[in-house]
Amino acid sequence: MEHINIAIDGPSGVGKSTMAKSLAKRLGYTYIDTGAMFRTLAVYFIQNGIDKDDEAAVVAALPSCSVEIRYEDGQQHMILNGEDVTGLIRTEEVSEAASVTSQYVEVRKKLLDMQREMAKKQDVIMDGRDIGTVVLPDAKLKLFVTARPEVRAERRYKQLLESGKLGSETLESITKEMRERDHRDSHREHAPLIQAEDAVLLDNSDMTEAEAEDYVLSLLKERTGR
Repeated sequence: MEHINIAIDGPSGVGKSTMAKSLAKRLGYTYIDTGAMFRTLAVYFIQNGIDKDDEAAVVAALPSCSVEIRYEDGQQHMILNGEDVTGLIRTEEVSEAASVTSQYVEVRKKLLDMQREMAKKQDVIMDGRDIGTVVLPDAKLKLFVTARPEVRAERRYKQLLESGKLGSETLESITKEMRERDHRDSHREHAPLIQAEDAVLLDNSDMTEAEAEDYVLSLLKERTGR
């Protein structure tokens, strides 16, 4: 039977990962968080004092980075050079470094083959910035998830607060950083954040998580009969 791939793209703070994880659990698919892969590389750059804005230095460091994904109890764990760094990848510092370094062609190339190979072997839900346009252009269902900036910032602030990872960030600073990241992601030269022509636009600003999930499941049933 042909494996089914679902591609979910969109800016930060729209709840892509939360929705994808939940859907994967309900469907029995494998969830692949591509953003976590870029964040894992960013952890290496930060730990080794590599300037995120120095593309040459970042690219030179790539051969020293080994990224793996392991699944334990259904949870995705990110392994950097043999060490589980899952607990380190959600800080704002890592988010910022990942947003900058993921613009570099060689950084994206390093992870692209790994992402595609995983999708060939199993039913997957993959979320990121260019899944439907670059990574999985033949995905059975493509979604472009968005929400109003102020809604996204409030969600991110709440997430940091509840996880105990809120540092000096304020709602205003998070909103500003999100707008800057949106501009950077959508205007980068290689694999910019854009909606694939055949992707379904889903604005979840005023939807509950359950409503958004049920909508996606109805779309999938239409496309696949499953």
